[in-house]
Parts: sequence; C-alpha cells; structure tokens
Amino acid sequence: MSVFMEADCHVFLLHEFVCVTTAVNLPYPVTPWRFKLSCTPPNTTHGFFLHTGMPKNTSSLDESDEAGVEAKLNSSAAYFSNLSSQTTFRCCFWSEQDKRCTSHADETTFVSSVNSLVSQQTGANWNIQYWMKEDLKLFICYAESSLKNSFKTYDLNVHLLYVLSEVLEESSLLPEKDSFRIAKCNCSAHECCECHVPVLPSKLNCTYFMFLEISSGGAIFQSPLMTVQPISVIKPDPPLDLHMEITDNGNLKISWYSPKPVPFQLKYQVKYSENSTTNVKEVAEMVSATSLLVDSLLPGSSYEAQVRARRLDGPGIWSDWSTPYIFTTHDVIYFPPKILTSTGSNASFHCIYKNANEIVSSKKIVWWMNLAEKIPQSQYSVLNDHVSKVTLPNLNATKPRGQFTYNAVHCCSAQECHHRYAQLYVIDVNINISCETDGYLTKMTCRWSTNTIQSLLGSTLQLRYYRSRLYCSGLPAIHPTYESKDCHLQRDGFYECVFQPIFLLSGYTMWIRINHSLGSLDSPPTCVVPDSVVKPQPPSSVKAEITVHVGLLKVSWEKPFFPENNLQFQIRYGLSGKDRHWKTYEVYDSKSRSASFVVSDLCAVYAAQVRCKRRDGKGYWSDWSNPACTVVTDIKVPIRGPEFWGITNEDTIKKERNVTLLWKPLLKNDSLCSVRKYVLKHHTARNGTWSEDLRNDTKFTFPWTEQEHTVTMLAINSIGVSYLNFNMTFSRTMSKVNTVQLLRAYPLNSSCVILSWMLSSSDYKLMYFIMEWKSLNEDNEIKWTRIPSSAKKYYIHDHFVPIENYQFSLYPIFMEGVGKPKRIQIFTQDDVDKHQNDAGLYVIVPIIISASVLLLGTLLISHQRMKKLFWEDVPNPKNCSWAQGLNFQKRTDIL
Repeated sequence: MSVFMEADCHVFLLHEFVCVTTAVNLPYPVTPWRFKLSCTPPNTTHGFFLHTGMPKNTSSLDESDEAGVEAKLNSSAAYFSNLSSQTTFRCCFWSEQDKRCTSHADETTFVSSVNSLVSQQTGANWNIQYWMKEDLKLFICYAESSLKNSFKTYDLNVHLLYVLSEVLEESSLLPEKDSFRIAKCNCSAHECCECHVPVLPSKLNCTYFMFLEISSGGAIFQSPLMTVQPISVIKPDPPLDLHMEITDNGNLKISWYSPKPVPFQLKYQVKYSENSTTNVKEVAEMVSATSLLVDSLLPGSSYEAQVRARRLDGPGIWSDWSTPYIFTTHDVIYFPPKILTSTGSNASFHCIYKNANEIVSSKKIVWWMNLAEKIPQSQYSVLNDHVSKVTLPNLNATKPRGQFTYNAVHCCSAQECHHRYAQLYVIDVNINISCETDGYLTKMTCRWSTNTIQSLLGSTLQLRYYRSRLYCSGLPAIHPTYESKDCHLQRDGFYECVFQPIFLLSGYTMWIRINHSLGSLDSPPTCVVPDSVVKPQPPSSVKAEITVHVGLLKVSWEKPFFPENNLQFQIRYGLSGKDRHWKTYEVYDSKSRSASFVVSDLCAVYAAQVRCKRRDGKGYWSDWSNPACTVVTDIKVPIRGPEFWGITNEDTIKKERNVTLLWKPLLKNDSLCSVRKYVLKHHTARNGTWSEDLRNDTKFTFPWTEQEHTVTMLAINSIGVSYLNFNMTFSRTMSKVNTVQLLRAYPLNSSCVILSWMLSSSDYKLMYFIMEWKSLNEDNEIKWTRIPSSAKKYYIHDHFVPIENYQFSLYPIFMEGVGKPKRIQIFTQDDVDKHQNDAGLYVIVPIIISASVLLLGTLLISHQRMKKLFWEDVPNPKNCSWAQGLNFQKRTDIL
C-alpha cells in the first residue's frame, strides 16, 4: 500500500504577490497512520527543514526540528526578504514509515496567487490523518499545524476537496479540478482543523480523490492529490466500561467491552502500571480477547490501566485510549468483596492477608461470621501459599441488624482481625406469583409481593415469562428465550401486571428477575395456564325471599355467561344490619338456579349473596354478587294468640262486676310476622258464643254477669287466625277456692324481689299462676306475669322504691277457672330491713358451717403429722436386735 509517486511544488515570489505552483503526477495513497504535508522554500534541505546527511528529495521533520524551525522563524521575520520573485516552494507528503518526499517540479501545475506578505512566512508544515468513524457514516480529515503560531497574524481557512472515482469519465485518469466537491473544515484557535465528508455505507470500498487547500492572510497552499478507500482507515471508538476484578485464584483481571459493532474483528492494546511498596512497573500487551489476566496480585498496591482497539486483519487506525481506570488493593483483599445469593445456595470467599508488609500464609488464616461466630475449619480451603478460601453451605436469608442488611465475613490471622470484611447478602427469592383471568376471558392479571426482598436496597424487579403453545410441560424451568413485562407497584405493596390479549390454553412460565449492582437472581419459575385461573363474573339477578306457607329462605340467581365449565355456587346469608354474621350454604348442582333452606327468624330482614367457581376446583371463587334483601311479610298464620290476664272490679253499690283484660302485643316470631287485629271470643251458658273486634288494643273491659264466663283471645294476620290460643274462665265458684296458704316476699335489692309460697292440696287441676303487683303509694298500673304451675318461688325483676308500699297477689289458675288469690297487702321499710337481715342469714350460716368443717379437717391433718414426727426416733422391735423382747408399753424404772 505504500507505493508513493512523487509530486513537485513550485512557489514564485513577485513584488506584489507570490505564485504557488503544484505539479501533480500520480495521487498519494492515504495511509492509516499520521503523515505530514510540507511546503518549503528552496535551499533549506540541510540544517533547517531536513536532517543533515539526508538526500535533498527527503523531508523528515521531527518534533525537535520543528521546535528549532519555529525558533528561527520567530527570530528572523525577514527570512524570505532576499528571495527572488521566481522562488519555488516544494510541497510534498512524508511520514515516519516512509521518509521520501512525494513531489516533482517538472509536471503540469495548478497556480495560485498570494499576497506578498507571505514573504515573511516560511511555507506550511502540517500533520494530517484520515479515518472513518466507527458508525461508518462519516469520513474525517484532521490537520494540525506543526509549526506553532505560524498563522497567528492571519485568518486560517482549510478546505478539503474530494470526488468519488465513480463519477469520473473513463477516459480521464485523474480528475479535473472542477469535478471536486468542497467539504468545509472547522478550525480551532490552536490551528487544528477537522473536515467531515459524508459516506454512504455502500461506498465504503470505493476510492475517493481529494486534496487540501489551506489559506491564511491571502496565502494559499494546496496539497498534492490523494486517494483513499474509507474501509481501509476505519477508526473504532475506544473500548467501553474498562474495569478490574480479582479472580478466584488471586489474579487481577482487566476487562472491557467492545465498542459499537464493526464489520470486522478487533484487536486490543492494553497498557497498565503497578505501583506497590516493593515494585513499580509498566506493561503493554496486545490481545484479541476483551480481557487480560495479570498474575501475582499484591495487597496494598495501585493498578492503572487503559485500552484501545483497531482492526485485527488488514489496515486500520488505533482508537483513542479509553479513560484510565485505577484499581487499589487494601492490606486485606477479599474477592469477591460482596456476594449476592439466594437461600439454600452456597457461597465462597477468598482472602489474601497482609500484615506488617508480609503476606500471611493461607494456612494460618481463620474466618469469622459477624465477629461473633467462628466458621469451622472444615469449610476452609488452601488454594496457594497466600490465598485462603471459605465456603458457606445451605445459606439462610440474611436478617437485617439495624442499618446492616448483610452478614460480615471476616478474614483474620491467628492473632488479630482486620477491620475490613466481605459482605454476604442472602435473599429469599421464593416469590409467589399469583395470576387471575377475568370472567370475560380477555386478560390475565398477575401479582406478587416483595416482602422477602425489601432489605435489598437498590434492586429492581422484572417479570419475565415464556409462553408455550399448549399447557405447561413438566416442571417449570427458566427459558433462555423470554419476554419481559412492565409491572407497577400498588398501594397494598403488591406488584401487578396485565397480560392482554391472552391464549387460554397456553402455558405461561413466569419468574421474577432481581437486578442489583452485585448481580442478578431469579425466583423459582411457575407455570400458569390462563384457563385454569379464571375468576368468573359473579352471578346476576340475585333475589331473596321468605316463601309463604312454607317459611324457607329462598335465594335465586342467574349463571354468568363465561366460563362455559360446570360451576358450583355458594350462598351466604345473614340478618341485615351492621353486625352481620354470615352463614354459608353450598350448591354443587351446576344446573341449579335457586336454593331454599331453613332460617331461625322468619320475620327478620335477611341479606343474601351468591358467588361461583368451577366444579373441578380450578380457578378462583368469583366476587360476591350484590346483596339481595328479603321483605318482611306474613308467612303463616300466627303461632298462638296473646297471653292475657283479667282484673276483676266489683261495684258493691251498683252490684256490678267487670273484668278488665290486659295483654301484650305478639312478637314477630309468634305472629309470623304481623297482627292486623285481635279478636275476643266469649262463651257463656246463657248467651252462647260471640266475638268482639279489639283491633290492636292491649286492654279491654267487659261485664261479668253470669256464673261462668269463658274468654279466648285470637290474633289475626293477612294469612289467617292464630293456631294456638289462650282461654280463661272467670267462675264465681272457683274464685272462692283457696289453694295458696302462704306467700312471702324477700327483697334482694332495688331491682329484684324473691317470692315464695306454699300450696294446700286441691281436687282441681292447676294450670299456672298469675303474679300481680302494684305500688300502693301511687296510682300506677298493675303489672303481672305468668308462672308455671310447678314453681315454688319466683324472681320478679322491676324497679322497687324501698320507701313505698307494694302489694303482691298470687292467683292460681285452674282449668275450671281463676282461684282465690293470696295477697301481701303492705310491704314497709321495716319489712325490708327485716327480710334483708333474714336474707343475710341465708348467706352467713353456710359460711360458718363451711369454716367449721375446714377447721376440723386442718386439726386432724396436724394431729397425724405431729404423731409421725414424735414417733420417728422410736425403734421398731422387728428391725432392731437389741429391742426384741422388750415391752415398750410396760414402764421400767431406770436407776
């Protein structure tokens, strides 16, 4: 490629201007390395521009020569004052690889006129380099003046003229000047210029003709013609992400990433330096891989590295050096210094320990966990003289300790532990991913919680999945071909993402990728088939009612349209209100659209809801339907009529006797569920039977005119008349039957009174008692209650005022009629005090008896213990030889 054809440059100096002529033979082929453009006056070969002893047609300026030239120029501004007007400047290309000057003076030339002020200059001397950017879209020409301040008085302009060989006529070997296109160049104040030529990717292998035109202060210098193929001068970008790490064997690994992809392989040059307390060295190595291994890593050292790249095969240009990377090792080196792993896995740390400028033998190194637990030596490994290894098996999740979210692993010598340590992060990655397909079978929503990895700050989560065509195959496994899904954190702390559209019968294998600066972890994968995780829509058109005559709670509904599988249903129902206690009822028949069941209260308002699920157990229960409530209506005829009591009032003057009936309204459970009216049914021997409408009253008075008068109270609702009814007979004969012999009252407190009584024998059948009481101090209403016939005492709960007088009356109710009552007419404060004292006796006497029994038992136990202690030292004759034959019951005198 370095076949150079010479070209001559001629410059003519006139009184008013200088003519620069350039003779061109064959174009100069551009090289991948830097070369120079020099335009110099004649007779300067020795001692000024050219090295002494070199041929006159050779130009070779190094940096010292250029500095000398610049010094001579600055000290002799009139160097060209003695030149004639026909002075010719010689322009040529040369480089360190080829020092021949490529110019001839006897060929056809391009002529340019310049201002005579250029006579104070010495020509032009430029460093030039061409390269193709790595993006393969831009061709760059870089020109820099090697003579400092050579154009500081004038404005500097540089143009690059180029033409593609394809546009030239076949008859023309070299392009005409008019066929060139001009690329504007940007120049800085430091006399550095950069020209940009756009290149199509399809023209990378084509040849371009070009030359430079440099002007300043009216002087124009034109370079010889050049040719270049952009593909041969590609300059890659510097390698990326240069970094260093320590390998398991204790070596230093310098790694980097290739720049943007190029259509050829690259080679790399790495230069690094090592600076330690015992050694300083610099090394440069060439590699084709993207890493370099440095042996013999030393603790307490500093390493600095840079890397650059160029084409592996064929011509090319070295990239710029990457940014320097500095790596410093401490006196105790852990590698890796931090480990991120999952529960149940194993982790290994390596260590090199330096103490007082000496590396401790790996056999003398011990390991500690959190400086509280010594790791067993069975978990140590010696890799070489200086590297010790510890393996921690079957790890448990790290428990945060305050601000520390890791375990500290310490590498120690036999005598001491360094303050530096390695960090172990163990995360529970068992993340439960739950998915749910909506009832319309259009999307699948997946959720998971991050509670197990909240301690890992700086981590990011990503759901990854792989979809198989049909169902899940075998055990789920992480697939190398995957897609990711954007998931968003919800207020409840769960992440949620939506798959839409979905393939109902496809298997979606999912896992969570945990990304962290320390590494990446994957949760155990799970496989989900959307058809198996359907959450149906809730049943619709839900209704609830209490059936008439039957008295059951009936709930009906309509099945959702999707899914088409057989469904089971679940009903929950409860009394309507704030404190609702739900009960459930299962319906397994997928064809059922209603269900009836028994409830305890037929006259209450019930709320009912229905949900559904696939019968095969797959999927989820739907949400509960909107609640449906029953309406309270009459279900059956009343179970019974009301209980009532009649108070007899006799007017001796008018000789009239009236009966006032009192009753309490029926409750809903008895009336089922309302009462429209009450009806009183009379029966006498003379007038027979008749009825009276009592509406919804609770009190009614009628005249008692005959010997016996029987009344029956009926309750009527919208369904009919009560089934069971109470009746009562008022008989003049029975009103004289005296069965209650004794009645006593015992007040416990202001809200309770105990009544007890005694009965005499009777030939009549006793059905029940009526207890009646009232205050005699005020005209209060009479209160009453019904008492079973077997009772001998009764507790009345009411508000009793101790300073008032009360009357208690006990009526025996026989089948034949109401008997004679027993009354306690007056209930004074003295009686209260007396009875309270009597009541106190019922409490005190049992206490005294219990205490006496307890005391007697204590004395008996104490007597037995004293007897045992007293006779403990007396020998048993059967066990002692000396005591045999003696009578311990007979007294003997001892002299």
